[in-house]
Amino acid sequence: MFRAGLFALLLFFVSPLWSAEVIVSFDSQEQSELYHDLLKEYRCLKCQNQNLADSNASLAGDLRREIRDQILAGNGKKEIDQYLIARYGDFVLYRPPFSAKTAILWIAPFVLLLVALFSVLVMIKRQRKRAQIIEEVENDQDELFNMRLEKAKKLLND
Repeated sequence: MFRAGLFALLLFFVSPLWSAEVIVSFDSQEQSELYHDLLKEYRCLKCQNQNLADSNASLAGDLRREIRDQILAGNGKKEIDQYLIARYGDFVLYRPPFSAKTAILWIAPFVLLLVALFSVLVMIKRQRKRAQIIEEVENDQDELFNMRLEKAKKLLND
């Protein structure tokens, strides 16, 4: 019983160490700023909706280490971009460049918006036309009713 309690207490104090983030050090402040800026610009390939700074996936950790190594080797943003794109494709970038491969990613949202607006306009036009037809039918029915009422009154008066 005493050993189990001691083990639980030990786990309580050691568990924060397991979740601690790896401290990354650089030779200069510029390198550190570049590192943190780049982590926000690259996508976690496993999570896909998180950047490398926010992701806890092991692949994101590997990419963070690779970026750190590239920065320490003296490579700039352009070289790191080229390296990661060559290795993982444009998908690694949150803002992929406009090219034949990525044209659909850039154009599709606008095309879908136009299709949606066109559809809404067509539905509004149809609804107005239906309302107009219903109004005409009601007016025709009122006229027909009034004509029959007049005819009935004439027949009753004769």
